[in-house]
Amino acid sequence: MIQRLCKDGEEYDLLIVGGGATGTGTAVDAATRGLKVALVERDDFASGTSSRSTKLVHGGVRYLQKAIMELDYEQYKLVVEALHERKIFLDIAPHLAGQLPIMLPVYKWWQIPYYWAGCKLYDIFAGREALESSYVLTRSKALEAFPMLKKDELVGALVYYDGHHNDARMNVALSLTAAYHGATVVNHCEVIDLLKDEKGNINGAILRDNLTGEEMKVKAKGVINATGPFTDGLRKMDDNKNPEIVAPSAGVHIILPNYYSPRNMGLLDPATSDGRVIFFLPWEGSTIAGTTDSPTEVTPNPMPKEDEVQWILDEVSHYLNQDVKVRRSDVLAAWSGIRPLVRDPHAKNTESLVRNHVIHVSENKLLTIAGGKWTTYRAMAQETVDRAISEFNLKPTNPCCTEKTLLVGAEGFTSTTFIRLIQEFGMDTEVAVHLANSYGNRAFVIGEIGDPTGMSWPTFGKRISPNYPYVEAEVRYACRQEYACTAVDVLARRTRLAFLNAEAALQALPRVVDIMAEELKWDEARKQQELKNGAAFLVTMGLAESKAV
Repeated sequence: MIQRLCKDGEEYDLLIVGGGATGTGTAVDAATRGLKVALVERDDFASGTSSRSTKLVHGGVRYLQKAIMELDYEQYKLVVEALHERKIFLDIAPHLAGQLPIMLPVYKWWQIPYYWAGCKLYDIFAGREALESSYVLTRSKALEAFPMLKKDELVGALVYYDGHHNDARMNVALSLTAAYHGATVVNHCEVIDLLKDEKGNINGAILRDNLTGEEMKVKAKGVINATGPFTDGLRKMDDNKNPEIVAPSAGVHIILPNYYSPRNMGLLDPATSDGRVIFFLPWEGSTIAGTTDSPTEVTPNPMPKEDEVQWILDEVSHYLNQDVKVRRSDVLAAWSGIRPLVRDPHAKNTESLVRNHVIHVSENKLLTIAGGKWTTYRAMAQETVDRAISEFNLKPTNPCCTEKTLLVGAEGFTSTTFIRLIQEFGMDTEVAVHLANSYGNRAFVIGEIGDPTGMSWPTFGKRISPNYPYVEAEVRYACRQEYACTAVDVLARRTRLAFLNAEAALQALPRVVDIMAEELKWDEARKQQELKNGAAFLVTMGLAESKAV
């Protein structure tokens, strides 16, 4: 792809900067409209906020509560839009997203009708696009569904349904889908300066390949800034006088062993000790627990603060029964994600943060899209491309069609695809389920890559870590088909091992580097650098620094 970017002397319609959910979503939208699109990302797809979410595809139960309590029509519109987008999300990537029941435990009788009414309104607002209906559980049924719950004072529970997904894999699927529809997408390629015409309007950028140091110029009719928490950096590159619009907010998440939660039921605590909401969800065979936001500074790989990790553990211990001893040593991984809350530069009161997203065009024609959330990435992309067409006088050949555009891997996927993988390739069930749910129909391509175990069963799939279903063929596939350029790309965002267990990822790192060296023709110096960079990254995922040496 980098060669395509260099060789292509023609002018692009759009140069999109940023390879997260918003950037890749915008690339898919623009490419499917027939526009000539380039996308660059200085690190890897989903290397920032987009891989560090709570993994929910949700309308926003909290926004619903505000809409009702404050009679706020804007909040209501946010919820309805998000519920509509949730349905599209689950339809266009069924292999990567699904529905998840989430329990609200109730400890006071009067709360049952209150929560019941809220959950039913959530269902009603979704209309025909609702998932399964919410329902009430008696105390005994709640304990049957979630045996780890503390029994004391529990009077029952409400269960409602929301979406969940594998965020980094979803992001990679978006970048592959954009490329499939003709976009040039390049990771590890950074904008180091913006080009301007004689009127001072931006008409391209100078890029640097961060793996080789090579620099190149790319011309475009319009440049879109979709860099999330790093939005202000590009805005200042455009014009140093541009006001800062991002108020970075950190959300810390931890991974606990799977016995902390049932396999198919999440839990939401809407009233923690300091008023923040905490989610407690099954994810990729483990349990993820995470908070809402707290102010932070923008850094490429933010570190989870120990007091935040301890706060989550303390909150978790409040609603689990005494058989579950909540221990710091149970934290298999911990990470912090920066959510870019934004101020609208057009608003009279620029201090107030907007609830959704902002699209802004600077005097020099830099189009910035900032804010929003994973669930509404598609609607944001549609709005951004609409604005770009009008601002840059572009000529699309098709209307927006992303509500129906399946992502790469989705075609022909069913909930029983994994059985075909077992029968065709001799995979173990856990590996087959993982491959089907991560790659969809592309899992069969991985099955064709030779990865014999040398055993009578399973015959396919040498694992890179004994307790996780990631196999060596995935590493090869990531290098050949998914633009993986570094060991961290593979461990964090093609597989999710770094997010699930930092120590297991460290143990798998040497083998991953050896396989990538075979595929990408690395020399010994590059291998040593990858081992060093991989260990340093895993410290930001909760690995003890003493183990990374």
